[in-house]
Amino acid sequence: MMQNIKNQNRVSESGNVLFLILIAVALFAALSYAVTQSTRTGGGSGDNETALISSAQLTQYPATVRTSVVRMIIGGTDIGNLEFNDPSEFSNLGSNPVGVFHPSGGGATYSSAPGEMMDDGNPGTWVFNAENEIYYLGTTNEAAPGTPLSTTADVIAFLPGITETLCSRINTELGISGIPVETGIDVVTNLVNTDGTDSGHTDFCDGGCGATIGQDVATLDAQPFGCFELVASSGNYVYFHVLVER
Repeated sequence: MMQNIKNQNRVSESGNVLFLILIAVALFAALSYAVTQSTRTGGGSGDNETALISSAQLTQYPATVRTSVVRMIIGGTDIGNLEFNDPSEFSNLGSNPVGVFHPSGGGATYSSAPGEMMDDGNPGTWVFNAENEIYYLGTTNEAAPGTPLSTTADVIAFLPGITETLCSRINTELGISGIPVETGIDVVTNLVNTDGTDSGHTDFCDGGCGATIGQDVATLDAQPFGCFELVASSGNYVYFHVLVER
């Protein structure tokens, strides 16, 4: 009888987790839809119109990656085992089913960002990691705000180096005032496997955590995606998009 109760509790907990994940997916879809709709109703021309269209494209790509990740998690893949190796690095995956971009894993499409979105005019490279957290999104390390833990770090997609115009437009569409400045955010580390072994797998907060987005910038509190400048006057504008909040 006791075993049956335990099993029922596990089923209930699994159902609650699945329900929360599905709600999160719906919220992200709604936000992406809002940005997309603005491209149909917004006016203007030139750089402004280009930025408007680009902002919709930019938010849609990581949203599709998120859908693949959520599907993997629902299917039983542990969050800590996710690997974002691009197709040229599939041979280094711990196993094909944990590869977000592998056909036998998440089946997400790996893609670079169009050059027109980037400040240097070259195709942009996405960074996927679990080195940072969003303030008040999911669980925050309240004992030491600003210092994520491996248990509270969110899985986030970053695109460093986008244009200032695009960064500003994205925030405008999301109701974020101006372009906030963040420091200490790790937008370099990639959640990949470098040699197919456990030791080659990048752990959450590998080598130490980054920082907390929104801790010192109230406009980014609990924001699942948006844009910030990494270090004041650096000119490095970074788009972020949470794939899994923890």
